[in-house]
Amino acid sequence: MTTPVPPLTKSQFPDSFVWGVATSAFQIEGAALQDGKGPSIWDSFCRQPGAIADNSNGDIACEHYARWSSDLDMIADLGVDAYRFSISWPRVRPTGAGAWNDKGLDFYERLVDRLVEKGIKPYLTLNHWDLPDALQANGGWAHRDTVHRFVEYAEGIQARMGDRLASIATHNEPWVVAVLGHESGVFAPGIKSRATAAQVSHHLLLSHGLAVQALRAQRSQASLGIVLNLSPMHPATDSDADKAKTQLEDGKLLRWYMDPLFKASYPQDVLDHLGEDAPKMEAGDLKNIAVPIDFLGVNYYSRSVISADNSWKAGSTGLEVTDMNWEVYPEGLTELLVRMHRDYAVPPLYVTENGGAFKDAMQDGRVHDQDRTSYIQNHIAAVGEAIRQGVRMKGYMVWSLMDNFEWASGYEKRFGIVHVDYATQVRTLKDSARWYRDFLGQPQSQRTAAR
Repeated sequence: MTTPVPPLTKSQFPDSFVWGVATSAFQIEGAALQDGKGPSIWDSFCRQPGAIADNSNGDIACEHYARWSSDLDMIADLGVDAYRFSISWPRVRPTGAGAWNDKGLDFYERLVDRLVEKGIKPYLTLNHWDLPDALQANGGWAHRDTVHRFVEYAEGIQARMGDRLASIATHNEPWVVAVLGHESGVFAPGIKSRATAAQVSHHLLLSHGLAVQALRAQRSQASLGIVLNLSPMHPATDSDADKAKTQLEDGKLLRWYMDPLFKASYPQDVLDHLGEDAPKMEAGDLKNIAVPIDFLGVNYYSRSVISADNSWKAGSTGLEVTDMNWEVYPEGLTELLVRMHRDYAVPPLYVTENGGAFKDAMQDGRVHDQDRTSYIQNHIAAVGEAIRQGVRMKGYMVWSLMDNFEWASGYEKRFGIVHVDYATQVRTLKDSARWYRDFLGQPQSQRTAAR
């Protein structure tokens, strides 16, 4: 097990650096059909036989919809500056268009107000994958109309609570929505079509650019941006075949999103690869996608090692792997951040998600998750190294605040720094949460009793 670069202290980072924790609505809220919420594509996907590893769903999850107040007390106890969360689009506008749901809007407004009262900055994500099912019935993200419904949704949220938000991210990980949801079909809505996935990716990016422009037209004071899941790509060997496939995979994951956002173009090698499956565009689309943004969020978990014959296995190089079978490779985060700073005219960067799933065990009321603690320590150190190399970093957020519904893995994988007993909904701070709290330097006198 690796050890952090010594010494690792908060004082090594700029005074303005933002420390936070992150969640998403579908993974924690539960209350799937309560108070007027409409169904999302994930509600429907969970009903498909075999779609979720443990045959579970998000109907209850962590009951955050009912327990939000005590959960915010728990967040405040950690001493973080910011809480990154998402709004459930179908909770506030059940069909994705038409009437708004005041009870849903009230829930998020109470959440935002309480965060502000506690001195915690609200970092909002508009789309963390739970598209209203009614929009999917009309074609979902493959249909250009959804782009405009998303802009309306963004405008509605800004009008209701935008004056209290520190940050608004349009989308979380559009690659996941496009590829896992529409090409491999292992995520909602479960479509398997490369052409559809490519079109979805374009519409997600277009809706991002148009929403940012609409929010600016409303004089939004929040910092505006988007969140991408990114990894450095390494060839498994020095063979020409491995190198060529690595270049293409880099294009499909990183350059396919970074190039239109910051260069107003899609990478030609990926367009050539897609051929007739390339997305259909209208005049002005790329200009609208490349609208300037205030920040870029980076979600990082591991590197990707590419072999032409798909023979490479995680852990074969002797590195530790997480319960997701992902390598623990913190130096990849530094590599990624430095590359983005070098190759693109990026705004300030945040690490908006970073964490590890490990097999936790409760012992005498405690979870001694040294593997997760070391993971977080080493990745914070990697961010510090990126800053040393000149990258403009604005913040770091742990994924996740608490164990939750981990999409197609159901409740089998635990990413949280807070343990959740799903039978009782009792929250217990793991050792990783205690370390993070101590690292952030929250005075003992201001802490509530550990849960």
